[in-house]
Amino acid sequence: MNTAIAIAAHPDDIEFMMAGTLLQLKKQGYEIHYLNLSSGNVGSLEHNAKETKKIRLKEAKNAAAILGAHFHPPFCNDLEIFYEEKTLRRLAAIIREVKPKIILTHSPVDYMEDHVNTCRLAVTAAFSKGMPNFKTLPEREAANYDCTIYHALPHTLRDPLRRKIIAGSFVNTEEFEDLKIEALKSHKSQQNWLDVSQNLNSYLQTMQDISLEVGKLSKKFTHAEGWRRHLHFGFCGPKDDPLMILAKDYYIDEQYERNLELGI
Repeated sequence: MNTAIAIAAHPDDIEFMMAGTLLQLKKQGYEIHYLNLSSGNVGSLEHNAKETKKIRLKEAKNAAAILGAHFHPPFCNDLEIFYEEKTLRRLAAIIREVKPKIILTHSPVDYMEDHVNTCRLAVTAAFSKGMPNFKTLPEREAANYDCTIYHALPHTLRDPLRRKIIAGSFVNTEEFEDLKIEALKSHKSQQNWLDVSQNLNSYLQTMQDISLEVGKLSKKFTHAEGWRRHLHFGFCGPKDDPLMILAKDYYIDEQYERNLELGI
């Protein structure tokens, strides 16, 4: 069976930007996996870090169950996702276990460093999958296989210098919006936190607004998630684009592809 894994920084990141694509892949027979690197322990104004960690672990497990995804527990804390050896080896072990054909992860540029570092770790962990001399924690056997990485749009749809980020392809998520909302509702501890810390006065509405905005950008779908495909070199074949299995629910922006060749 083909497998796909979403690798994000925090509990609720997958629901915001990646869950619809996971569900489309599940519909096509993929086994889907759900991994947040961080416990989300800082994300509360009402509870201490230890209590918050327990609450958010329970919420994330419930969200993964709603999506029908295999849950992998976090092993970092908020603001402590660093591009360093131990974290890389732990993530590489999970990738070797799952053997994903598709990895969904954050944009290489995003509004916070936890997202950026998660992206870097996911890319390197995938790159090392066939390297027996790179030892994972716990140790897992290396294996060579094709794995395509897709980067989600940043949460604000802009980079840290306020420049708008354009997706190269779009996945239709309209069919799964209700299920995405149900999964995001699992993270109910985040309502007040996101309101105060990031001015998201309704995190459920914010997710829907993002889906609608990306759908509008696609010029094809009402609700969508946007993706940029990682360079194939060291990962898969040059023309590999396994999201094409989604057929009419996947749209490639040919102008974006032409602009890549022009260096625009």
